[in-house]
Amino acid sequence: MLWEQKVEYAALSDIGFRRRNNQDSYAVQIAPDREEWSRRGHLFLVADGMGGHAVGELASKIAADTIPHTYQKTQNVEPPEALKAAVLAGNATINARGEMNRDFTRMGTTCTSLVLYPKGAVVAHVGDSRAYRVRADRIEQLTFDHSLQWELLRQGKMSPEEIFRREPRNVITRSLGPQAVVQVDVEGPYATRPNDVYVLCSDGLTGLVSDEEIGIACRELSPAEACRLLVDLANLRGGPDNITVIIVRVGPIPTEIAAEVDVEPDAVAESRFGWSWLIGIFLAGMLFIVGNTLGFFERFVEGVLLEAAGIIGFVLLVLAWLRARRRERALGALPEMTPGTPYRTASARINPEFVTELANLEYNLQRSAVEEGWSIEWTEHNRVYQSAKTALSERRYQESLRDFARAIHVLMGGIHLLRKHRDQLLRWGKGATATKPDDSKAEEAPEGK
Repeated sequence: MLWEQKVEYAALSDIGFRRRNNQDSYAVQIAPDREEWSRRGHLFLVADGMGGHAVGELASKIAADTIPHTYQKTQNVEPPEALKAAVLAGNATINARGEMNRDFTRMGTTCTSLVLYPKGAVVAHVGDSRAYRVRADRIEQLTFDHSLQWELLRQGKMSPEEIFRREPRNVITRSLGPQAVVQVDVEGPYATRPNDVYVLCSDGLTGLVSDEEIGIACRELSPAEACRLLVDLANLRGGPDNITVIIVRVGPIPTEIAAEVDVEPDAVAESRFGWSWLIGIFLAGMLFIVGNTLGFFERFVEGVLLEAAGIIGFVLLVLAWLRARRRERALGALPEMTPGTPYRTASARINPEFVTELANLEYNLQRSAVEEGWSIEWTEHNRVYQSAKTALSERRYQESLRDFARAIHVLMGGIHLLRKHRDQLLRWGKGATATKPDDSKAEEAPEGK
C-alpha cells in the first residue's frame, strides 16, 4: 500500500434497542504524514466490553485508549509485533484495574484492531468481534471467533448442525482483562489492493446481519452510508446488543504513479474462472469439433475418439465447477481452520433480493410512521423514496440500494425520537414533554408502494 492512496473511513457506535448503556468503544488513528505512515501506518480498533453496568464500558474504553497509545510509542519493531505488544499491554492494564476493585473483578473486553501500512494490512484479535475484507465481489472474514461454537468446530468432535443448535452463540473463550496473560491472534500482513474495503465490528452487528449483507453494503455504498445502513438493519431486527462498526476503503493509486507500480489487476486476480478454466473449455471444445469434422472425411474411429475425449473433458470441467461451488457454499457457512487465510467467505455482489427486502422494510416502516404519527422529515424522505422506487423498477439496483438506505435512515430518526421520549417519561414521569418537531409543518407522507 502507498501513502498516496487516500483512505476513506467511517465509524459508528450505537447503544441498540435493549441496552441501557453502550459498552462498545472504538479508536481511529490516522498517520499525519508520510514519515509516520511509513513507521506505523493507520490504526483502527473495535472493543466490546463485558461485565455489566459500567464495568464492560470501562474495559473497552481502556482498550481503546491504551492500545493505540502503546502501539505508537513502541520502538524498533515492525507493526505486527508492535500491535501485538500493544494489545498485550491493554490486557495487562485492564487486568490490573480489575484487581484494584472487587466490583471490577474479571471485567473484560473483546478487541479487534487493524493496521494499514506499507506492507499491507495486519490484524490483532482477541474475542468474537470481527475483521472482514471486501475485495471485488467477495467478503472474507479475516479473524477466528474466540467463541464456544467456533472452538467446538475447530475440535471437530460435534457436527456443525449440532453445535449451532445446542451451544449458545455469545459464549466467548478469550478476552482482554480477566487473566493476566492472554493469547493474541495476529493475522497478516495481507497485501492490499486499490478499492479493498476493511470492516471491523462487534457481535451486535454480526449476530443480526449476514456476511453477504455486510459485503453488499460496504461494496456498493460509501463507508458512512454503509455504517448507517448496517446499524439500522441490526436495530430493526431487534437491536438486542450494542452495535459498533468501522469501515475503511483503500483508495486507488494516483494516475501519475500507477505506471511505476506493478499492481495485479483486480479483474484478473479475483476471477473465479481464470485462464486454466478458459484453456480447459477451449481444448475440450476443439477436441469435439475436430472429432466431428473427421466424420466428413470418413475417419470415423479417430472422430469418435476425439469427440469422446471432448465430452469427457466437458464432464470433468462441470464436476470440478460443482465441487468448487460446494466448497464455496461451505465456506459461507462454516469456518476453515487454516490460520493466515480467510476463515469464511461469501458473495458481496448486489442482488435484487436484498434490494427488494430493503424496499419491503422501508414500506412497513413508512406505514407505521404514518399510522402512529412519527415525527419525520417527510420532504427528504419523499425525495429519496421516490428515487429508490424508480431505480428499482428500472433495475438500477445500486442506486435503489443507496436511496432505500437513506429513506430507512430518515424513518429511523422517528423511532429514535420516540425512544428518547419514552426514556424521558420513564425518568421524569408523565409530566415530561416530548422533544418532537412541529408536525403541522411536515409534508404529508407518501401513499406507499
